[in-house]
Amino acid sequence: MELREKLGNRSRSSIYADLAAERLPKPVKLGGRLLWIEEEIDSHLRALRDGDIC
Repeated sequence: MELREKLGNRSRSSIYADLAAERLPKPVKLGGRLLWIEEEIDSHLRALRDGDIC
């Protein structure tokens, strides 16, 4: 699944703003691409839902 889909179809610029503000886990750089580990995103979203992250 695409990260944008998982985050409610947020824009690419919003995702990068969240990354800069450390509201998302850091991606892995592979070649010229940034890739997020799906389990890390899922865990992060669960923590947000449960109120463990502000």
